Amino acid sequence: MATLKEIKNRITAVKSTQKITKAMKMISATKLKRAQDRIVATRPYAYKMAELLSHLTAATEELSSPLMQEREIKKRLVVIVSGDRGMCGSFNSNLIKYASNYLDETGKDTPILTVGKKGNDFFSKRKYNVVKSYTQLFSNLNLGISNEIANYIVTGYLNGDFDLVEIIYNEFKSVVKQVVRKEQFLPVAKPEELNGANLTDYIYEPASEEILGELVPKHLRVQFWKTLLESNAAELGARMTAMELATKNADDLIKYLNLLYNKARQESITKELLEIVSGAEALKEG
Repeated sequence: MATLKEIKNRITAVKSTQKITKAMKMISATKLKRAQDRIVATRPYAYKMAELLSHLTAATEELSSPLMQEREIKKRLVVIVSGDRGMCGSFNSNLIKYASNYLDETGKDTPILTVGKKGNDFFSKRKYNVVKSYTQLFSNLNLGISNEIANYIVTGYLNGDFDLVEIIYNEFKSVVKQVVRKEQFLPVAKPEELNGANLTDYIYEPASEEILGELVPKHLRVQFWKTLLESNAAELGARMTAMELATKNADDLIKYLNLLYNKARQESITKELLEIVSGAEALKEG
């Protein structure tokens, strides 16, 4: 059995760790509230833009955009959105496992664009074809860097560098639930056809072609921004849950160590009493 000093030192160490996990939980909870507010504010805008795109393409069947035209897939780009930091449960490991399994199917030479340090570290060290990486952006996530990444992807697609772009990320469902998603980013999937009852006869000004030319790139930027917000909120939720569990486990461990300490202390006192009694008896007999 460990000595009293060793048990006491361990209790002190666990208590110190518990303070850290409690602080990290509180920080994640505060950041998560802001992240959720940003998603709530972005989702209606993104959905309305997708609805407008549906109306526009449904109104004129021959209307299309270079970003919507499917072509033979000779080269694809896989965008992997992970976190920059750990201590968030299985958030990064589940995503990386899903992405690596998918890349094993498409080929290890498939071009990858990584967003987040954890994904970049994993795939770079294992000699995957990482053509572009963005790290340490979630600490100060802003629309500017999101648009920069989206514009890079769109430019590459228009230049013929790749014929299909897919994004793998964690979708935020709740504080305790994050779901790994794989979605097609380019070409823009043609919206579901609207029935006549839901199709409003809009008058477009300027011409529909000009509106579509502006709308599709903007739609892509908004969808990518929404993806980053979803991933960020999912990571914060996962970290908050992980730190809450770690704090509870630390509390249970402290209780166990206190029992162990009291038991060891009792055994030590009992041993000392026995030694005193034995010494007294020996003196009497002597």
